[in-house]
Amino acid sequence: MVQKESMKPRGRPRQFDRETALDAMREVFWNKGYAATSLDDLCEAAGLNRPSLYNAFGDKGQVFLGVLDAYVAAVRPRYEAAFRAPGNLRQVMKGIFRTAADIYRVMDKDGGRGCLLIGAALTDATRDPHVGEAILTQLQDMEKGFLWLFARAKADGDLPAHADPKTLAKLASSVHTALSVRMRAGEPPESLRAYVEAMIDLICPLPAQASPSV
Repeated sequence: MVQKESMKPRGRPRQFDRETALDAMREVFWNKGYAATSLDDLCEAAGLNRPSLYNAFGDKGQVFLGVLDAYVAAVRPRYEAAFRAPGNLRQVMKGIFRTAADIYRVMDKDGGRGCLLIGAALTDATRDPHVGEAILTQLQDMEKGFLWLFARAKADGDLPAHADPKTLAKLASSVHTALSVRMRAGEPPESLRAYVEAMIDLICPLPAQASPSV
């Protein structure tokens, strides 16, 4: 009598959840960086074997792009709310950078890792053009957000007539990127706050106080 071969499950396990797997793999990329993350690391985090990982997400670059898309989808509404918040320009800008710092902390369980894009894959952008393109797109989108904000502020009289929204947008988006780098490097929150406030003072200085009467 021929014994029947036991049937082994193939493909993804039944409990596989794509969002949970992406979250777990995001943590690996964020902690180790893109280059240092191996397929075995990703398989362990997602609870998948290699064939199942490839079937669900593709190769390592495609996995990272999937993680990046999920990350952007999670943080974009918070940024949009910060950019459209009521208040004068100074208040809105402080809210935007406070949101950035909160995102880096809330989505980070072990300290200041900064932005996923900057911390995990920026140094590998030249090795993988698709990853580099994805990062550049997000950086440009942030600059466009600041351009919209400053153009609106100028139209509302919250910036002087000679102000150049395009130049200011480049400055603000550059500081936003630098905030991520400084946070990941371990700069104290007080120093980061002073760094951001110096930029805000440069873009929209406080009105000079009247000299005390003699």
